[in-house]
Amino acid sequence: MKTALAKPLAVNTAEDRSVPPAQVSLSEAFHYWLKLGFISFGGPAGQISIMHQELVERRRWISEHRFLHALNYCMLLPGPEAQQLATYIGWLMHGTWGGIVAGALFVLPSLFVLIALTWIYVVFGNVPAVAGILYGIKPAVTAIVVFAAYRIGSRALKNGVLWSLAAAAFIAIFAFNVPFPYIVLGAGILGAIGGRLAPDKFKTGGHHGDGKKSYGAALIDDHTPPPEHAHFKWARVATFALVGLAIWVGVESVLLAEYGWHGTLTQMGWFFTKAALLTFGGAYAVLPYVYQGGVEHYQWLTGLQMIDGLALGETTPGPLIMLVAFVGFVGGWVRQVFGPDGLALAGIAGASVATFFTFLPSFLFILVGGPAVEATRGELKFTAQLTGITAAVVGVVLNLAVFFAYHVLWPQGFEQPFSLQTMFAGFQWISVLIGSTAFVALWRFKIGIIPVIGACGATGFAYTLLKPLVLA
Repeated sequence: MKTALAKPLAVNTAEDRSVPPAQVSLSEAFHYWLKLGFISFGGPAGQISIMHQELVERRRWISEHRFLHALNYCMLLPGPEAQQLATYIGWLMHGTWGGIVAGALFVLPSLFVLIALTWIYVVFGNVPAVAGILYGIKPAVTAIVVFAAYRIGSRALKNGVLWSLAAAAFIAIFAFNVPFPYIVLGAGILGAIGGRLAPDKFKTGGHHGDGKKSYGAALIDDHTPPPEHAHFKWARVATFALVGLAIWVGVESVLLAEYGWHGTLTQMGWFFTKAALLTFGGAYAVLPYVYQGGVEHYQWLTGLQMIDGLALGETTPGPLIMLVAFVGFVGGWVRQVFGPDGLALAGIAGASVATFFTFLPSFLFILVGGPAVEATRGELKFTAQLTGITAAVVGVVLNLAVFFAYHVLWPQGFEQPFSLQTMFAGFQWISVLIGSTAFVALWRFKIGIIPVIGACGATGFAYTLLKPLVLA
């Protein structure tokens, strides 16, 4: 019986790419997914690009067509598409444990890094040097969110109908404070109706092509039959669905029994489950819902802390939705879940609960739906409903940018009584300069997010050092 490395190793490095590479063991895949967890910077686009270069072009573990087919399915799902894509490929290669390993290692390094950074933030955030760095980072994060709205809008808003839907979503959440889930539901309904009445207006979406390009014979090639574990069986679908539901009910029940329904960790489990099921439209779509719940409803953190958390999420590996770990940590710390002597442990518990309930549905979507996708392999496209939701997300993300800008430019709020004079009394002109420069760097010069945040943080640090000297 041949082992996973029984084929000549030269196959992997040979110039003749007409021969598939050697079989990959779960141990070898484990090391790759672990490495990916530490280098997956750049948001979903960067993470998907990294996986494509490694898995399709260089290692040839999966063909272009199969890679894009999996990606198109993940784009239809709520949640982080890059993490779901890693889970799908890991599952396709090595079954259930392969999917769990790939998906978990995509998240765990980011969780550990964010826990450490958030602890430093809550303990040393008021130290002048750290506060100065954060002063420069906050307007940069606002610029990043504005740029995200621009990127999503330039892709999604291809006609007046979708522009109107985005505008309506902005007005609904900005002027009437309509909860984010209702906006998603309404946009989906309007998209479904519009798809029937005016299908040409709802054709835009995130389809990624049909994968005709080839980089040589792949381990899972275009016509490689699905492995046995990827065959669709209703019994298997029901089993995974029931096991997943049992895991969710079991963990939430433990929290309920220990802390009661109104306990912080219990509410986090329920809230982040809803967040996981509502994040259609890309990574930034979850942010408005998290700030509505975490800042306004539960008051686990402040608006300024939310901005700082987004900055940490942007500069650490892993999906941007890992911002939930920051929210959970600060919420557990502020609410003193384990008393005043257990603040760090409370923060770790909050971050862990938030991460667990956010990502559990993503694993279930792959393990339950993957066999159906393999059984009906073909061209997948966004539905009209998702097109409508994506358009609405543009308006919602723009509202988030307004929310961030207000807290950055007027950190103390408007002075009362309100007038043109009082409006500019506490206005942060330096923040305007930093934020505008950051946006130009992102939009005009295509500079990466991490260098932009680093430069803005250094600018804020220098400003706080020089300001006392200038005013002296």
